[in-house]
Amino acid sequence: MDFSDVVGFVDIPGSKLVPYVAELVNCAGGINGSPVEVRVAEVGDDAALATQELLDWGAHFLIGPPFADFALPILQTTGGQVPLFVAASTEPTLADASINSYLVSFDDYGMSEAAARWALDQGITRAIVFTEGEGIPYTGVNPDAFIAEFEANGGEVVSTQTYVWAADTDFSAQVNEIAGISQNNEVVFSAALAFQVTALRGQLEGQGLDGLTYVGTDALDATGIQVEANNEGIAHTPHVSISAGDRVDTLLAGYEAAKGEALESRGFMPLYVDSMFVGIQGILDCGCADPAGIGEAVKQLSGFEGLSGEITYAGTNGIPPKAVPINRIVGGEDVLVATIGD
Repeated sequence: MDFSDVVGFVDIPGSKLVPYVAELVNCAGGINGSPVEVRVAEVGDDAALATQELLDWGAHFLIGPPFADFALPILQTTGGQVPLFVAASTEPTLADASINSYLVSFDDYGMSEAAARWALDQGITRAIVFTEGEGIPYTGVNPDAFIAEFEANGGEVVSTQTYVWAADTDFSAQVNEIAGISQNNEVVFSAALAFQVTALRGQLEGQGLDGLTYVGTDALDATGIQVEANNEGIAHTPHVSISAGDRVDTLLAGYEAAKGEALESRGFMPLYVDSMFVGIQGILDCGCADPAGIGEAVKQLSGFEGLSGEITYAGTNGIPPKAVPINRIVGGEDVLVATIGD
């Protein structure tokens, strides 16, 4: 797991929840009588070393951080022989079943295409898109996918603006340009963080553009759009739409009661649990404890009912074809308003 400021907001709580779920499994007698053992290693500055330590310990499969800078050294160390589930990742380049590397979620294309289709379903035909640049992982790929889907289905991108992800909050130059072309009826899309989207919205509203619709990626869920000021009406693509009393909410409430702390990035947590259970399902299906054999079984997995939805790897390159929830802040509450691809 990567505990840095860049990824720690998902990997830290994920690394706490997986051992907790293993405790629950073991309290119920384990899997076919065998206990589930979890060891957490922080990648720090040397993902390869952390990986080797886990392999020496005897790991049957690995759950890894979401970005390539650490995931690729992990894969180099395993030589593609040990299944790696990049739990919170949507980066399509990290999925490669031939080297046992799997996403547990939809990818950038899936969620941004879903966002584009949702906007079009609302009758919105004009878009303003913020990007860090074409082809840049996550901050460019998501806008690229949104633009392609939006335009392919009759929409028009009237303005494309650049910004610095996780840094910019002054959008005055972009806002001035947008004010010159906006009809105050566009959808504004980006992969920006929650505080950036609300800052941008405030500046656009300061120019009188109060009729815009805002939709973003899973970054909004991870960075707390639910509690941001001026968030009403903002839509996003969470991995799981959680409602009070459902099984994810119940699990997270149980963790809080048992451990005395609430986990952040709630919508991402089912991905970590599913990573563990998919790996275990591979062990059950192959009837073996050999990582390569487990990987072969995972490749054939179909219709696995996880906390984050149905997971299928059979016939894919390691990206499960999952439906994408669309949540929106309505009356101050984060509610499911559509499911794209269901």
